[in-house]
Amino acid sequence: MDKVAIVGCTQSKYEAQKIDLPYSELDFEVVKKLHNELGISNDDVGCVITSSNDFNDGRTIANMAIQDAVGAVRKAESRVSGDGAFAYMYGAMRILSGEYDTVLVVSHGKCSEGDQCLINNSIFDPFYQRHLGLDQISSAGLMANMYMTKYNITEEQAAKIVVKNRKNALNNPYAHLQKAVNLNEVLKSEMLAYPLKQLDFPPYSDGAVAMLLTSEKMAKKLTDTPIWLKGYASCTDSYYLGHRTMTDLIGLEYAAKEAYKIAGIKNPVKDLDVAEVFEAFSAHELMIYEALGFCGKGEGGKYMDSGETEMDGEIPVNPSGGVLSSNIAMGNGLVRVAEIALQLMGKAEKRQVSDAKIGLAYGMNGICSQGNCVLIFGGA
Repeated sequence: MDKVAIVGCTQSKYEAQKIDLPYSELDFEVVKKLHNELGISNDDVGCVITSSNDFNDGRTIANMAIQDAVGAVRKAESRVSGDGAFAYMYGAMRILSGEYDTVLVVSHGKCSEGDQCLINNSIFDPFYQRHLGLDQISSAGLMANMYMTKYNITEEQAAKIVVKNRKNALNNPYAHLQKAVNLNEVLKSEMLAYPLKQLDFPPYSDGAVAMLLTSEKMAKKLTDTPIWLKGYASCTDSYYLGHRTMTDLIGLEYAAKEAYKIAGIKNPVKDLDVAEVFEAFSAHELMIYEALGFCGKGEGGKYMDSGETEMDGEIPVNPSGGVLSSNIAMGNGLVRVAEIALQLMGKAEKRQVSDAKIGLAYGMNGICSQGNCVLIFGGA
């Protein structure tokens, strides 16, 4: 099996509404930019993997509408109807198979073109749960309430996540929200699903991200700073929320342990230099700290208080501003991978973590972290 490299990645500016760009042009923008940066043409791409959602795209087999825009016509092509982190891994497997030297991975989302509450409601069982009106917001409130009650996590500790990530987003030219907020603003914002308030949730965003994966021999021809996949694991938790341990991200714990084992990570806080995680709401990031082994069970709030996940801390988390600053349905995981790649390449500009050599990206699918994907990357 060959090694898998990321040799380049491009992103659009994430915005509340990109009404002037249909899906095809949104994808073409980032793909063409990637081609130009790497000095390649479509003939240099062997396979294309896309990630999107039929409900948001407004049609079934939605990848059929973007094949020409991503250069997939008359090529091996497939789509992951799920988070972009899983699409990355699908692309990496194509390289590992030995069949392809180059794979283009693209993910897009235009949340502005649909009612996200109705779309999210369709995830739930149609007979027993959907008619209750459950969606991402109400289910996040259930999870946050159970977690925060069990471990005595305060609303202030959760709100600090928002303050941190929104401050980091000021340095990210691609971020949707580029305005700092203070603790009081978060705590005083409108209650949406107790104990979570409006600013505890991310905005919905439109945007796209693309990256080129290559084999080892091809990577050396395209870049001096390839980023290598060091470890990977995924784990899917139970579909029904009532069948899960809602106070702990068990699926993420299992995925992280396996990814660490493959990558040779003994102590994640010491061995990792930076992390980009899919935090669907403020308290979710605290739960992620615990599941990734950055701190003990129930200590996510205290770990946030310690400042170790700030830009100058022991392990900066979400230097990009995270999902709380830009929320691209089905693209969030691939954005996390792209941001880690930029960090390890030393190309993250104002959001650069100094001397970053090993990074973690976490993507997830479904309601309340049902599907979890952990990826470990390193430089040369």
